[in-house]
Amino acid sequence: MVNGFMPLSLKEALDIRSAHEVIPYGGGTDLMIQGNTDDCYLFLNRIPEMKKIYEDETYLRIGGSSTFTEVLASPLVPKLMKEAVSRIAAPAIRNAGTMAGNIGNGSAKADSVLIAYVADAKLRLLSAKGERIVPIAEFYKGRKQLDLGSDELIVEILLPRHGLENYYYKKVGGRKALAISRISFAGVIQIEQGVIRHLAVAFGAVADTVLRFPELEKIFEGKTLAEAHEERRSFVETYAQQLHLTKGRVSAEYRKEVCMNLLQDFLDVKGI
Repeated sequence: MVNGFMPLSLKEALDIRSAHEVIPYGGGTDLMIQGNTDDCYLFLNRIPEMKKIYEDETYLRIGGSSTFTEVLASPLVPKLMKEAVSRIAAPAIRNAGTMAGNIGNGSAKADSVLIAYVADAKLRLLSAKGERIVPIAEFYKGRKQLDLGSDELIVEILLPRHGLENYYYKKVGGRKALAISRISFAGVIQIEQGVIRHLAVAFGAVADTVLRFPELEKIFEGKTLAEAHEERRSFVETYAQQLHLTKGRVSAEYRKEVCMNLLQDFLDVKGI
């Protein structure tokens, strides 16, 4: 028998989280594999406040208990996030798995986390004591190491409302479908009147956390595509020096070669 609490409101969930040692449980698609019946769970899939997907003046707000299927069905969610989420496992898993669960698992292989990184997403964390807004890049401290208090829940994922339209996304797995990422890559670019206003690229499943280097991305900002092309070689070489990858199911050398190929293809496709 599984031990746990099933709150019907966010306040009830936060009160339980602060008073008991519980493991937050969304769809359970990862937790079920562990099979530890001694753990006590906090079931979050019946809390209306955590299943909303809506916009305010600043953000697109995705409730932490929104399933991948619900994200795919929402007209508000950008195509980049939908493309990544659509590659997660099979429909049955997408019907159960949740956005906060994918993030809270603490894995750099998580498909939605890569997009959160490249989008400069933030997380709204709540406890009975109050609220914290944490950038996704600061939330991940290392493999399975999160900036999440023992009394906090990931209540919402905050995405920018605009700026993700011009994107590039690739996932490399061991097979064409139902694959855990061996390497994943996402890039976005914003061009206004022929000038690059913003560029972001991120690499997933190749290190303890998603890799992104904002200081290198700024090299192209404010430049025309032609000017950026002139600096492309230096840009790529600098990335090659920065990428320190771990060995997984494939070698670090293979991962790096694929990462650099994906970066080059992104630049080709976007005219740099």
